[in-house]
Amino acid sequence: MDLALLRTFVTVHRAGSFTRAAALLGLSQPAVTGQIRTLEKQLGRPLFLRQARGVTPTTIGDELAHRAAPHLDALVEITETGLDEESGVRTLHLAGPPEFVSLRALPALTPLISQGLALRASFGNAEETLEGLAAGHHDLTIAAARPRGELLTATPLCDEEHVLVASPRWAARLGPGVLRGGHVVLAQLPVVEVHESLPFVSRYWAAVFDSRPAAAGAVIVPDLRAVLEAAASGAGLAVLPRYLCEGELHSGRVVALLDPPVPPLRTYFLVVRTGTLALPHIARAHEWLLRAAVDW
Repeated sequence: MDLALLRTFVTVHRAGSFTRAAALLGLSQPAVTGQIRTLEKQLGRPLFLRQARGVTPTTIGDELAHRAAPHLDALVEITETGLDEESGVRTLHLAGPPEFVSLRALPALTPLISQGLALRASFGNAEETLEGLAAGHHDLTIAAARPRGELLTATPLCDEEHVLVASPRWAARLGPGVLRGGHVVLAQLPVVEVHESLPFVSRYWAAVFDSRPAAAGAVIVPDLRAVLEAAASGAGLAVLPRYLCEGELHSGRVVALLDPPVPPLRTYFLVVRTGTLALPHIARAHEWLLRAAVDW
């Protein structure tokens, strides 16, 4: 059986779509469709059920994926091992949110560099990085969402506490009315966020006030570190991970506007392709991050 056909099949199975698989493989969608049809003819069985949005594997498709995927990953590993042996190091391809990877993961993994590990990091949201992991572009992904299916394995890493903050000027202007009026009073403030949909503020409002925020974003910037700087400069309120703004809270550059009895949390997961924890460099990084997370 042609390994190229199997590679295309596994990529489609992991991506759940001919279109996404084509983009990951650098092929045209008709080429991917043609390869899957060829493989189905060779096997005499359908491998996917075509739907309006993507494809769903048949029972035979699932069975073939679970049998073939580990071997294809092993072949990739053999190739990468050969390349790494030339320089005497093993390379770990890590992906995740830019702030968490920069401030948490990379510093935690730095000691492994002296043990022969090289790091290559890329940033993206959960959907992007999990899709890249499934396609073999990453070895280890940190994501704020647990993936579905059996082709990826997720381990809880840590919980991230979210804090509602603003500059001292805004806090003084609001005064004790924040506690009395809650989200009604806070609606007076402009919002600083990472996306127009206000994901952090909306999640906080739902957890603390059981409602939706009324304000629109005044400043939208796709990096929480920039959100922190904008909020500290007086641009408006923001919801940030405590680890990210702890220093600014201590220094007084920003002020926590509320102290709810149960603060909103978000769980991060360490995600790998199923079976790849058998590879020493991935297992070592995985274990190292779990140990570091105890203090997070």
